[in-house]
Amino acid sequence: MNKDLDDYNRRRDMSATPEPVAVNRSGGKNAKAKAIKKPATPARKEKPGPLTGARKARLPELIKPELATLVEKAPDGEWRYEVKFDGYRIMARIDHDEVKLFTRNGHDWTHKLPGQAEALAALHLESAWLDGEMVVVDEEGVPDFQALQNAFEAGRSGHIVYYLFDLPYLNGVDLREVPVEERRAALATVLKAGDHPLLRFSDGFEEEPQALLNSACQMRMEGLIGKRLGSPYVSRRSSDWVKLKCKHRQEFVIVGFTDPKGSRSAFGALLLGLHDRDSGELRYAGKVGTGFNEATLASLHDQLKPLQTKKPAVVNPPDGVEFKTVHWLKPRLLAEVAFAEITRDGSVRHAVFHGLRDDKPAKGITEERAMTVKTAPGKKSSTAKPTAAPKNADPAPSHIGLDKGKVRITHPDRIIDASSGSTKMQLAQYYATVAEWILPELKDRPVALVRAPDGIAGELFFQKNAEHLAIPGITTLDQKLTGQPMMVINSAEALIGAVQMSTVELHTWNATSDNLDKPDRFVLDLDPDPALPWKRMIEATQLTLSVLDELGLKAFLKTSGGKGIHLVVPLTRKLGWDEVKDFSHAIVSHMAKLLPERFSAVSGPKNRVGRIFIDYLRNGLGATTICAYAARTREGLPVSVPIFREEVESLKGGNQWNIHNVHERLAEVGNEPWADLKKTRQSITADMRRRVGMKQ
Repeated sequence: MNKDLDDYNRRRDMSATPEPVAVNRSGGKNAKAKAIKKPATPARKEKPGPLTGARKARLPELIKPELATLVEKAPDGEWRYEVKFDGYRIMARIDHDEVKLFTRNGHDWTHKLPGQAEALAALHLESAWLDGEMVVVDEEGVPDFQALQNAFEAGRSGHIVYYLFDLPYLNGVDLREVPVEERRAALATVLKAGDHPLLRFSDGFEEEPQALLNSACQMRMEGLIGKRLGSPYVSRRSSDWVKLKCKHRQEFVIVGFTDPKGSRSAFGALLLGLHDRDSGELRYAGKVGTGFNEATLASLHDQLKPLQTKKPAVVNPPDGVEFKTVHWLKPRLLAEVAFAEITRDGSVRHAVFHGLRDDKPAKGITEERAMTVKTAPGKKSSTAKPTAAPKNADPAPSHIGLDKGKVRITHPDRIIDASSGSTKMQLAQYYATVAEWILPELKDRPVALVRAPDGIAGELFFQKNAEHLAIPGITTLDQKLTGQPMMVINSAEALIGAVQMSTVELHTWNATSDNLDKPDRFVLDLDPDPALPWKRMIEATQLTLSVLDELGLKAFLKTSGGKGIHLVVPLTRKLGWDEVKDFSHAIVSHMAKLLPERFSAVSGPKNRVGRIFIDYLRNGLGATTICAYAARTREGLPVSVPIFREEVESLKGGNQWNIHNVHERLAEVGNEPWADLKKTRQSITADMRRRVGMKQ
């Protein structure tokens, strides 16, 4: 397969791996760390074969990390546990001599970690993606998050050690479907060959998890990470990875600070906030006044001062004498805080500050709650031997399990997108996992399907009716309005059934079946000349938002999953199709007149050379737009994803998320960017028409 994997296949049971950071073999202050030790693994009798599930594939541009689920106790089943490091999660991409280091949210931190990038380059890999944690340890070998932050601020990244624990891709081979224990053994072999002091392997332990956790907590570690044997690597929060914590500890939004008292300098305490899981409101969550040293107080105060504002960002600001002189802040910064508990009224007790976090967005930070992870019924470990299939037999059909029954998926291994190696089953699994988000967007709206029976590189079929499609659970509407029957997908069964019939894309109307004569929104699709830099798309989106703001219309944004951005403007259903379409056309014409060098109101490639066509044609009767959370028939199977308007400037493209990496975002923010869309009540007024040049 390649040199490194072949070497692993020959030696994977013999590879020696470095000890974890907490183990002190000298018997010094941290001698109690010897409670965590790894017994020798018996050699396997059978000769090891090639990596299970490995497949050749192009180096992905981006792989988002797999995230662990917080649990109250270790789950049953076959697991291996590692130290939970107190640092920054970093993904490393290697393409020959070029190394890039990304945070969990895709920010490029290569410039902050030059020594670590050089160490990775010295591994001399053809191509790779590695997953790990950047850590600074104290004198007793325990990870210190504040020391890590200080190292970044002081420009001393040479003290930061990169603890690596997974290898999703190596030398032209995608390893994400390979069982975790085989990926980690391959990683250990790769790191052993490099032997660089800034790169360490995060070793695993086979002891009983509660004993391991007790030892880790005694050593002032943060906790443990457990990984289910046999599990693949997925770019989202997964129940195949779990975390057991020694203390309650998580991120909080910093919403204010108090004045210092006595000999204290800079500030007294930080006021904290968390977003409510149901309403999304930012609520006061207590304060933290310990855990700071003089250097931290001064440095943090300098970052707080520019964020001061008159009004509190929380909906329930605390009252009382001590809070009358609070300096309220814009909710931008995150604090990592350990605490004893969160009380019934939502406030932390016995909180201790551990550091700032700038690798996560402030929006969507909620109380982290422990879950129970169950052993999947019938789940086999990676060492189980599969039953041999008869020669020349067709692959057995698979099924997608839903809340109500199952949907049969034939030819589950058929490749839909050769660039990413994505299969029909993976696409079906994607739609099954996002059903809770996409079904509300599909509900009662006529839908058109883009089908790709031969994959996205083959012939595509745009289908507006369900004729000749045996899709279970699909609803057919009367054909009077459009002259042909229309489809509605209101259930997970119909959604996955559409995928079974080779559907990739789902496009929806701007009206619902209870009143098809009157649209409840219009859409402006910013469609750029492909030669334009992405920065122009960002500027165009901001300009279009400004025009809508001036008109008094609230817009909601989503990536197109392609080259552009969609602005969705909800409406109270009063006007017909022609009136709404004419108004959206007038907005586009108005902008093209104001800025003819930037915008075009006429479709066609010739009319958008060097410019962006604002497509208003999607607002006519029977016209459709790609549904939010739907995949696209483009390389990588990107997804159309709702975004906050504050995110526009940081977007990297309209295809930033795909079916493999969007789950982490959904786990963090859910549908929050569009939470108010259906609540928004607004209408097109005579004054709005006049302001965009429409005749009265």
